Parts: sequence; C-alpha cells; structure tokens
Amino acid sequence: MDKYGWSDLPQSIRNEVQSQIGIVAEVDAATVGQSCHIATTLIRDGAEPVFFKGVKGISPEMRWLRNEAEIGQLARRIAPAVLFSADVEDWFVVGFEHVTGRPANLAPGSADLSAVATTLARISSIEAPEVRELGLRWKPQWWSKLAGERPDVVGDWDLDELMSWEEKAPPLVQGNRLIHTDLHEDQFIISEDGETHVIDWGWPASGAAWVDAAFIVVRMIGAGHRPPDAERWASRNTNWSAASEEAVTAFAVFIAGLWNYKATTPRLAKLARSYAGWRLRWLD
Repeated sequence: MDKYGWSDLPQSIRNEVQSQIGIVAEVDAATVGQSCHIATTLIRDGAEPVFFKGVKGISPEMRWLRNEAEIGQLARRIAPAVLFSADVEDWFVVGFEHVTGRPANLAPGSADLSAVATTLARISSIEAPEVRELGLRWKPQWWSKLAGERPDVVGDWDLDELMSWEEKAPPLVQGNRLIHTDLHEDQFIISEDGETHVIDWGWPASGAAWVDAAFIVVRMIGAGHRPPDAERWASRNTNWSAASEEAVTAFAVFIAGLWNYKATTPRLAKLARSYAGWRLRWLD
C-alpha cells in the first residue's frame, strides 16, 4: 500500500482529526500498520498521545479498520479504546488510545503465559452474537486449491482425508463468543505494570470460546513448546477443554490449508502444517 505521512494527508482530514483531539504538535511514525495507508502516533501538548490509523478508498483494508473501531467498543479495556472515528471524503480514519509495552513471550517457562491466559479468558467471556460467525466465514476450499496449484504442499498426504476434516471445521468452531482469530506474540501489548492489551482486531468473529486458545497453541509450538505440552497448558489455563478432539483436529487441518495457501511467511505455513500432521498422527 502507498504510505502517507501526517503532512501528506489532505487538509480536510487533518482538520477533522484536530477537531476531535486538539492540535497535533508532533508525530511519531509507526513501524506497524501494513494494512493502513497511515499508522502514526500523534503527540499533543498537555495530553496523552493518540495512535492514528487511516485507509483511503473502499477496500478490504477499510473494512478491517472499521472492524477495529467497532471491536474497540465491544472489547473495552482489552482492545485499545476508540477515541474517535470518521469518514472524510474517501478516507476512513480512527484515533485509538495509545498503549505502550512489549509483545508477549510465548516460550516455555515464560512468565507472560499467565497474562496471556488471563487475557484469553477475558476475551472469551464476551458474548458477540452481532459479530459475523467464524463458521460462516470459513469456506472449505484450501486443500483442494493447494492440490491443484501447489501439489508439493499436499505431497503424499491423503487429500480426501484432508478435505473431509476441512469440511468438519466450520460447524465445529461455531459459538457466540468474541474471538480475535489472529492472535500471536505481537498482538499482546504488556505494559510495565502488567496491564495487557490486544491490538489489531481487523478480523474478529464470533465463535467457540476455545478457538483463540487454539491459535495460541499453534504459536506456542512455534515458540518452542512440544505440541502435547502446548495443548496441556491450554487445557489447564483456557477454555480448551470445551473443544472435542474432533474439533481441534478439524481446526488444525483447516488452518494448515488456509495458512499454506495464504500465509505470508513459509515459517508460518510450515508450522501450521506440522501441527496438523501431529494432530493426524502422521508425524512422530
């Protein structure tokens, strides 16, 4: 995406933002925000900074930013608070509470795992029937696409079995609880006093209370946990026990297909495939 600085924005947008938050004295460009045309910290005299995002033009990225603005109201004190949002000409802009801290460490023995578990519990306690259901969003198609376009990914795995498990996933992840659907280390912001926020709510859904824990299990394996140890942690500290073995395996196979087809990094694709293989007992 084309990137804009604060001074590059149309004057109408800068006027609207400053009518909401006051005069911007300084800006501090963010190193994140790949799905936005602008993501920057706006510094005000005598007031807390504001984290500002904007997207130009109707697009999936604009929908994702609207999702963030809406979830900021639903997941209060977990997601950064939304200070304002506005449509200005062909832009959608949002000002968020500026939260500071460090990402979570998911490695074995990390003290951050306690904060992660607490945050997962807080998220999964929120009923979100008005948010689109994950099961309706998930379309069983990834393994058949991989077989046609990248058969090397499927290899000697049984395609019919993969497609069968993938078909099972959407109804098994149904529920009415809020789920983030993209949780990983960098989505947790842990402050010096231990307060934990979760950012980047572009793809929220409603679904089963255990689903976000399942995403974290995959990331924990990537951080060095053995699969049975990561699952054991989840069973002791999250809503994992609400999921059947069938549901977890279907989730793993679906995510492996999705991430291998669409993942931006080979590491993430390989991680998901490895976990699915372990669930199916194809790997030692």
